[in-house]
Parts: sequence; C-alpha cells; structure tokens
Amino acid sequence: MSMPFYVSPEQLMKDRADFARKGIARGRSVVVVQYADGLLFASENPSQALHKVSEIYDRIAFAAVGRYNEFENLRIAGVRLADMRGYAYDRRDVTGRGLANAYAQTLGTIFSSGGEKPYEVELFVGEIGDAPADDQLYRLTYDGQVADEHGYAVMGGAADVIGTYLEEHYVEGAALADAVRLAVASLGHTESTDRAISADDLEVAVLDRTRAQPRKFMRLRAARLQEILGDQLAAPAETPPAEAPADAPPADQPPADEPPIAPPA
Repeated sequence: MSMPFYVSPEQLMKDRADFARKGIARGRSVVVVQYADGLLFASENPSQALHKVSEIYDRIAFAAVGRYNEFENLRIAGVRLADMRGYAYDRRDVTGRGLANAYAQTLGTIFSSGGEKPYEVELFVGEIGDAPADDQLYRLTYDGQVADEHGYAVMGGAADVIGTYLEEHYVEGAALADAVRLAVASLGHTESTDRAISADDLEVAVLDRTRAQPRKFMRLRAARLQEILGDQLAAPAETPPAEAPADAPPADQPPADEPPIAPPA
C-alpha cells in the first residue's frame, strides 16, 4: 500500500493563503473613504446586475472583492443574521462589530478546514454612528483576520498602489463630492499613469447619517456621478462618420437619377 505524501501544517497553510491571495488580486479594487456625513464605498464594476457593495441593515453596509458566488453567499448570510437578531431582540442590537465577528468565524473555519478550498474573498463591513467618531469600518481577510480601519481603506487588485494614493491625498472631514472625486481618482491611479473611468463602469454607494429615513444606505447613480465628477470621467468614444463613396452626390442634393422632391403646397 502506498503511503500518502506528508505536508507540514505550515506549508499547507501557506499554500492555501497563496491560493486565496491570487484569486483576490485578480478582482477589481474596492475603496472606502470616510467623509463628514458617513462612509463612501466605490469600485470599478461594469456589471449592472452583480453588485460588490450592498446594504446589510439600517446603518450597516457590506463590500467585497473576489469570487462573486462566495461573497454573495456571505452577504445573504449576514442579512439573515441581522434580520433575525433585530427581530428577536432589538434593532439596536444589530451592530457592525457583531457581523464582522460572525464573518471572521466563518472565514476562519473555512480556511482552516482541509475538506474544502479557502474562500477567495475579502470583505468590508461598515457602520455609521451619530457622529464621525462613532463610525466603524472592519476589513476581513480570507483567513478570518479582522482589522479596524480608520479614514480610508482599500482591498483587492492594486491595493498597495491605491492605498499609497489615498494616504497622500486623504483629507479628514471632507464633503461628499470631494470624497467621491478622491475615491474615483484613486481607482484610476496606476504606477505608470492615471486613467479616467466612465460613470457607467463605477459602483458607488454611501452610508449617509443625514438621511431622514432609518435606512442610511444609498447608491449614487451615473447621472449623479457625472454631475459630481464632470471632466474627471472618461469621455464616451465617438463613432467617426462613415465615408461616402466617391460617386455619391452631395448630402444636400438628390441623386442624379431621381427627380427632386417638390416642396409641399
């Protein structure tokens, strides 16, 4: 009988971590910026059906990067957990910290299990309070680690390059328009040059504490983004006019073999 190959626990965990990191790095980055009235979430996402930023509860939002089917399962589980806790106890008992801890336990268990592959996802769980000092933002990695972020954060894709740009340009207590411009500029920033992103390719949402409704989550549509960003957006490609054949008559004259159309009486 052949003996199975032995792999040390350290090497096994390293291989699983490398596998998850490679999958996450292939996704487009998600940026979170804290502004005067709440938290702004932004990502480059051409799909109009598959959202990377979503609402979890009244004051809590969720953002993810990586495999869509995996983080969508986590999002649905978070919504169910929040609804059950709010219904069984009180809506104030649903907190971003509680959801982040639940996600951390799930991701950590999956990563440590040898029976299935690790999730190729990273998550943001954001919650706004009554004042900017009460805002909370948690970043969760594929292995269940939780980090408490402040001011701004980025994950997925070229996170290091975008993070450096945010560190250099972030201003605390900025207005919403300034936060949107900063987030979109950081998403288009690369080591070699900066590129403009079309409004149709952006997914932007906010948790706005100034909203009168109990639910503070709101998406910024393309028209609103165009109003805020203006020249910062990529111009739509213009289709060049088709060239007329050499023997075609001028555009304002009828062809030679057709009589001119008489004007109406």
